[in-house]
Amino acid sequence: MIFLAGPRQSGKTTLARMISERFPTRLYVNWDNPEDRARLLENPFFFQGIERRGAAAPFIIFDEIHKYRDWKNYLKGVYDRFHEEFQFLISGSGRLDIYRKGGDSLAGRYFLFHLWPFTLAELFGVGRTFEDFKKAPLELQAEKEAEKKEVWSSLEQFSGFPEPYLTAKEASYRRWSTSYSQQLVREDIRDLTQIRTIGDLETLYHLLPSKVGAPLSIPSLSGTLKVSYNTVHNWLSVFERFFLIFSVTPWTRRISRAIQKERKIYLWDSPRIKDPAARFENMVALELHRAVSLWTEMGWGTFSLHFIKNKDQQEVDFLIADENKPFLLIETKLSEDQPSPVLLKFQTFLKVPAIQLTNRSGGYRKLFNDKQQVLVVPAWQWFSATP
Repeated sequence: MIFLAGPRQSGKTTLARMISERFPTRLYVNWDNPEDRARLLENPFFFQGIERRGAAAPFIIFDEIHKYRDWKNYLKGVYDRFHEEFQFLISGSGRLDIYRKGGDSLAGRYFLFHLWPFTLAELFGVGRTFEDFKKAPLELQAEKEAEKKEVWSSLEQFSGFPEPYLTAKEASYRRWSTSYSQQLVREDIRDLTQIRTIGDLETLYHLLPSKVGAPLSIPSLSGTLKVSYNTVHNWLSVFERFFLIFSVTPWTRRISRAIQKERKIYLWDSPRIKDPAARFENMVALELHRAVSLWTEMGWGTFSLHFIKNKDQQEVDFLIADENKPFLLIETKLSEDQPSPVLLKFQTFLKVPAIQLTNRSGGYRKLFNDKQQVLVVPAWQWFSATP
């Protein structure tokens, strides 16, 4: 089976229906639809009687099926009985890879892919192959810079979610953003987790935009909300599960006095962040998170995203690792065109290429730190060259 996960309203259902158009015989089943839900509960394998057109295997889409209490056992039975006769795509806005409601494991029965909100690399990518990128991650294609910057500015103002991005109106974005978070917290999270302190949960989410850009202090948040450390920790995990936020963990290998336990969080809805530097870092984090998840899911390696910070408060915003080996260092600066001394320091230790991304207009610079190359470049110029 194919599992297609990602944030609510990122386009999963639209994409699934577009894929289904390639199949003469197809069926779309949505757990949120009362009629579909009743049919499934009354006859779990009702789809086997579908009227077929042509010899190709029927294509069955189960949307939001993770909301069914026994969804894993159900899909296990569906796959084991029908995988030779049907093709299945499972989509949902919950974390299909980690969401637990009991039941047997689905290991070995599915491939997981994610559909994220729009990123600049998707909207304005130059189509480099991953093999070319991996050989020369600092290579650029300097063309149509004004258009790339315009797309980047739209993402900064309206987010990458299709509805507000395509509408491209400030008032529409604000209405959408408020409604989006309220629906997720008050409907999806409340119904699927049995968390009842929804007011405190919403307060926590509204506190997070000011926490982007620095390692997150859970004790500070628990003191502000007057709830326990474990409660805040669990609520943050729920936010990740439902794609309100994602987290980046510290890299500690070969880094003297590196911090190990803190993590940084970022929002899927970047425009909620008021501080320009933090919002810029969040946008970079979204592009990088999209990249490492895609590269891993396509089988091009096992990639992960980290940050580096030591106990002397020296920090580099991002490190991409492949197979637990450093691959690329990335620092974000709003306008500085001189490489950060801390970036150069950690590059000397790790011996990998380094990039300093800026949010300023202008050209790029290539320098050397001993034998390692450093690129200082506007973010939209580099991301348009990432696969």
